[in-house]
Amino acid sequence: MQTKDMEERSKQFINPYLGGVMLGLLLLLTIYITGRGLGASGAVKSTVVTAVDKIAPAYAEKQAYYSKFLSDDHHPMNNWLVFETIGIFAGAFLSGLFAGRIKKFRVEHSPNITARTRLIFASLGGVFFGVGSQFGRGCSSGAAMSGTATFALAGFLTLLLMFGVGYLIAYFFRKLWI
Repeated sequence: MQTKDMEERSKQFINPYLGGVMLGLLLLLTIYITGRGLGASGAVKSTVVTAVDKIAPAYAEKQAYYSKFLSDDHHPMNNWLVFETIGIFAGAFLSGLFAGRIKKFRVEHSPNITARTRLIFASLGGVFFGVGSQFGRGCSSGAAMSGTATFALAGFLTLLLMFGVGYLIAYFFRKLWI
């Protein structure tokens, strides 16, 4: 029964090998057109800078970090990474819509935990990832994918450490999804 359910569910998603090739081609095209790789943390930074500037403009102008992104001729939200991130959300929504995966809002979780616990740990993971991406000066897609695509040593180290550490600590958090 469970094998049949998994087979049926796997038909709702793109073949991972095809998806990987498509992602690689997109990365190659992005590097060719823009001279930079893919990444999403820049869009979050632009959103935070814009929000702080709207809520407390005097504070944003005084702070060195915020002020370097603010100027009269360049708005932080007028950045291609912002549009890339909007496209990611739109593409994910359309993919789910066309594949029939959008029926109602539900939280997928292990039978061993509640939906609330799953949401709390997912949110904590997102916050840690966001803070870490700022310390690392970029997210995993920018550092690992784009870095290895350009044969940067830092990209290979990031990829190795990201998956290696993830594999090592997954044991302690496995109950959140198994």
